[in-house]
Amino acid sequence: MKIRFQADADLNQIILLATVRHEPAIDFQTAMAAGLANLNDEEVLAKAAREGRALVTHDWRTMPRHFSEFITTEMSPGLLIIP
Repeated sequence: MKIRFQADADLNQIILLATVRHEPAIDFQTAMAAGLANLNDEEVLAKAAREGRALVTHDWRTMPRHFSEFITTEMSPGLLIIP
């Protein structure tokens, strides 16, 4: 199974663009393409999970707690936090 990624709205676009440029086969959707603007953490996690995507974010302050709560009731491909 191929891992698919979803960029959070706070993810530095240089990281996303450089990743896709280096490896074009990676399925890495932008926050804009997913319509994540103005969604809260729980909504972002739910949208990524529904689409079978691991969320990639810089949000190390609140996202780990929200992800921990989310996976108690929902399935998710994962969360990657980039410092």
